[in-house]
Amino acid sequence: MPENNVLPLDGLIVVDMSQFLSGPYCSLRLQDLGARVIKIERPDGGDLSRRLYLSDTEIGGDSTIFHAINRAKESLAIDMKNEADMAALKVLLSKADVMIQNFRPGVIERLGLDYQSVKAINPRLVYGSISGYGEEGPWVKRPGQDLLAQSRSGVMWLNGDESQGPVPFGLAIGDMLAGAALAQGVLAGLVRRGITGEGSLVETSLMEALIDLQFEVLTTHLNDGRRLPKRSDFRSAHAYLSAPYGVYPAKDGYLAIAMTPIPKLADLLEMPELAPYRDTPASWFTGRDAIKALIATRIATGTIDEWLAILEPADIWCAKVLDWNELLGSEGFQVLDMLQTVTREDDVTIHTTRSPLRVNGLRPRVDRAAPRIGEHSEAIRAEFGL
Repeated sequence: MPENNVLPLDGLIVVDMSQFLSGPYCSLRLQDLGARVIKIERPDGGDLSRRLYLSDTEIGGDSTIFHAINRAKESLAIDMKNEADMAALKVLLSKADVMIQNFRPGVIERLGLDYQSVKAINPRLVYGSISGYGEEGPWVKRPGQDLLAQSRSGVMWLNGDESQGPVPFGLAIGDMLAGAALAQGVLAGLVRRGITGEGSLVETSLMEALIDLQFEVLTTHLNDGRRLPKRSDFRSAHAYLSAPYGVYPAKDGYLAIAMTPIPKLADLLEMPELAPYRDTPASWFTGRDAIKALIATRIATGTIDEWLAILEPADIWCAKVLDWNELLGSEGFQVLDMLQTVTREDDVTIHTTRSPLRVNGLRPRVDRAAPRIGEHSEAIRAEFGL
């Protein structure tokens, strides 16, 4: 970033006491916007995600997921059973702008670092908290883990074909969405502090984020006699949308076709067999499996490029389904400049993504990799007098 292009959160200090994905994802977004993130870790092992392996790849002794979500942060080792360390942490919190935590409900209170206690130390601090299921109710003490939250949220019944049973997302969507929601709340808290001078408590949970993700379809359900959606049993892509919405195999890959009138598609694909459905839009939903099966048979006879040459000029919403290698090699991806390389003094080199945000036309870039446990402890203690 040019020196005169100061990021919006430059000068703010975030003390991140969270682990795994949800809280660290929130602090990553704040860090990408210019905040200084000081990650609090146990001296004996640090953040548990250092050992959360997505593959057998280990870099510098830590998992790739830890590196991905903690790039450019600082690490302060704090033994929470040590009175002197806890006193030092409270001094740091008295000088911070934001604190983030995602302990199980009850733990942060036992540590004496709940919102009311921290507010007494620093009334201007914006306190962000993520749990699995909120602060009350029968699920509070259950593990706030992404797959389990997906299971309880109903979201799995939107994926896959009708005959498959529940299908989980292939990503930790509860963690990431909760982190993104908390980042929004923290930013709003900082804006409010700029007006009133007072901090605030911002809370969310994996469950709340997953419910919010479904707001569109849940609103339909709540106002449609609470009828459960029925997924297509053939190449399902959305429980509430009619044919041709789905992904179809071609000779050399897969073609996604979104909302498109059946008569127009029938003409372009030269499919007289779709004639029974042309003039009855209601049948595009009630007969969607049969329609999609017919379309799939036709798409299988050509290549992706052949179909795109016919459909795209006619303004049909369609796209080739790209795997990661195809995505990374595409001009559409490369022009976004979404990748960066971060390094560390112990010869750790990580190729990773960049911020999804552009500020004043520029995308923030960092060059520091995720920290070693307590890597910055000495410097932070000296700076803040801990």
